Formats: sequence, C-alpha cells, structure tokens
Amino acid sequence: MRRLSLSSREVSSCRKQRRDFPVNCVAMCGDCVEKEYPNRGNICLENGSFLLNFIGCAVCSKRDFMLITNKSLKEEDGEEIVTYDPDLCKNCHHVIARHEYTFSIMDEFQEYTMLCLLCGKAEDTISILPDDPRQMTLLF
Repeated sequence: MRRLSLSSREVSSCRKQRRDFPVNCVAMCGDCVEKEYPNRGNICLENGSFLLNFIGCAVCSKRDFMLITNKSLKEEDGEEIVTYDPDLCKNCHHVIARHEYTFSIMDEFQEYTMLCLLCGKAEDTISILPDDPRQMTLLF
C-alpha cells in the first residue's frame, strides 16, 4: 500500500477556510492545533504552551517555539487572572491562541482554572490546610 505524504504547505493550502475563534477581540486559530480545548484534567499552567497539541502555523506552515506576548495580570474580587497570547507564531506572529489562567482562594481551598485553545481546559482545587478536609475519614 502506498502512503500519501504531503508537506505542511500543501496541507495548509488544501484547507478551505481557516477556523478562527474570536475571544476578547483576538482571533484564535483552530487550524494550528490538533484538538481544540483538550481536557487537561487538573493540569493548570500559569504560563507556557502545550506543544504536543500544536500542529504548526496555518499561515507560514512552520512548527517552531512560540512567543508569549500581551501578558496581563489583574485582580478581581480576590481572584487573580493571568491572560496572555502565548501561542504567537515566532516566525509570522500569527495568533494561535489566547491563554487564561485564574487563581482564587475560596474558604479553605485554592482554586485554579485554565482555558486555552492550544493548552486546553482544566481546573484544580487544593486545600490550604495541613490536612485536607476532603481526605478525612469519619471515625465512629
């Protein structure tokens, strides 16, 4: 059986239309990722990029490291929100995704969330107490 091999330029030229997702006035590109918003369980990344999910830039057809730009940190009602465009193509500056990471303290727990087209979606909750009350067993 003969295998069909296409270069990344041929693959990107075969696409009918790029899938762009506008988020906060920034268009994110669904053609650059293998899976959109993959479920990452409880792995919440404050910074960085999930390169295993990166196919390559749909504009310049290169698969290289990405630039972190437009990083902002704001606090709202005790919640820390970190937002940036981590997934900016190093070669042509095409915006691949917008990364949002939140951290807050609710009662006796630290809560983390992440939402990014490339890095995925995740949530985690960690007790700030020495002994996690969720792990305690009832003694009778």
